Amino acid sequence: MDIVYRGARVVDGTGAPGYRADVGVADGRVAEIGEHVTGGRVVDADGLVLAPGFIDMHSHSDLQVLAAPDHLAKVSQGVTCEVLGQDGLSYAPVDDAVLATLRGQLAGWNDDPAGFDWNWRSVGEYLDRLDRGVAVNAAYLVPQGTLRMLCVGWDDRPATPREVDAMKEVLARSLREGAVGLSSGLTYTPGMYADTAELVELCRVTGELGGFYSPHHRSYGAGALEAYAEMVEVSQRSGCPLHLAHATMNFPVNEGRAGELLALLDRAIDGGADITLDTYPYLPGATYLSALLPSWAGEGGPDATIARLSDPDTREKIRAAIEDTGSDGCHGVPVDWRSIEINGVRLPEHAHLVGRSVAESATAAGRPPAELYFDVLVAERLGTSCLMHVGHEDNVRAIMRHRAHTGGSDGLLVGDRPHPRAWGTFPRYLGRYVRELGVLGLEECVSHLTGRAARRLGLTDRGLVREGFAADLVLFDPDTVSDTATFDEPRQSATGIPHVVVNGVPVIDDGRHTGALAGHSIRNTRSRG
Repeated sequence: MDIVYRGARVVDGTGAPGYRADVGVADGRVAEIGEHVTGGRVVDADGLVLAPGFIDMHSHSDLQVLAAPDHLAKVSQGVTCEVLGQDGLSYAPVDDAVLATLRGQLAGWNDDPAGFDWNWRSVGEYLDRLDRGVAVNAAYLVPQGTLRMLCVGWDDRPATPREVDAMKEVLARSLREGAVGLSSGLTYTPGMYADTAELVELCRVTGELGGFYSPHHRSYGAGALEAYAEMVEVSQRSGCPLHLAHATMNFPVNEGRAGELLALLDRAIDGGADITLDTYPYLPGATYLSALLPSWAGEGGPDATIARLSDPDTREKIRAAIEDTGSDGCHGVPVDWRSIEINGVRLPEHAHLVGRSVAESATAAGRPPAELYFDVLVAERLGTSCLMHVGHEDNVRAIMRHRAHTGGSDGLLVGDRPHPRAWGTFPRYLGRYVRELGVLGLEECVSHLTGRAARRLGLTDRGLVREGFAADLVLFDPDTVSDTATFDEPRQSATGIPHVVVNGVPVIDDGRHTGALAGHSIRNTRSRG
């Protein structure tokens, strides 16, 4: 035995009641669970819950897990596995030109680290890069927007049959190389240019090769229910399992309407549909600032977008779409500039904008908000991030109770003031929504964050505390576990999580980061054979 955790309260990830036991770890596996496990180093776990490591079903650590390998934001909150390649935009599969475009487009999400070694182009090569050693395990979704860049370009039109076939070929190869599914970002260009039929064709390949579809769908505001219904239709027509990313109902138009979404999903599930979802336990969302633009403003790529933003007549058309009618990039809702807070900039001369709404900064400058918004986007070449204060607490609580729910941080790790969900999602579930509010029971919540997520990923030896399973474990104090990250001070580690183990190796040991890089890629094995 390498390590024995003595006298823990084991909450095993199934939802069953916890029980007291010793848990022995050897050779990266849970070797023994019992009353008197002996051998190796002994850690006193009295008063602590021992659970499977948390699975972050929606993560944006695609670069930072490599560029900053200690990955403290995730391991300090008990995450031992995360799912990358989200929202239809990431860095594989690419060619040189697509990669160059993505590095600029996604700088507000992931930065563009100086001197970083971009030594992959395919999904398989990216997963190989993870296998060199990372702090947590990581799975990858093929991003549909990136596929479109590679095979169609930036045109706002349906893909031709030949282009669809090209995307399907690259998608199938990527799934066989180990991707676990397909993501999309249907409020982001160019992925949003795809019609339903195109998505069905891609999802048919995904399902046939053992993957699932994880869409950021077309609207979380006006038309949200119709957008969810489209994703259910895509799943049913293609036969592909569906996992709804950061599932919520936002903006004033959707206050108190979570029950309508859940009724839609229950009808589909009761009819045989394979549907899961993830949420984060916060009200504001986060994205890059240019996401508010209408889809037609993004046609042709970032350079074309900047040119449009620099033309006075086109600016006015864009302003009208955003402020008067509600652009598809802003979920069909006319923007309230008071709710859009800039939280990350690239240029020092814009540092004073961070932590303030666009409305506040525009008032201080004596300018219309849209004009300030446009000028910032042009100067920063679209590389600015923002928070959107558009959520509703009653919706958040209702959705996290659902039988198909799992946890995802949707956390961006870069920027001046990133959303605190990147550091606090999982302890916030346990501290605020379990201990303080009682929205979920402890065993129930742990099952959402572990076993249920592992089943969606098709992991047959992770997500539970069970003999023979991989020793991805977290030990936390149920009386003190809490998030400390705030919107003003977002890079703060959780309290009450003294031990985190990845593949049998302590990464957080008695509250101290060991520097261990014990994680590796989690690959789709169902695509083979």
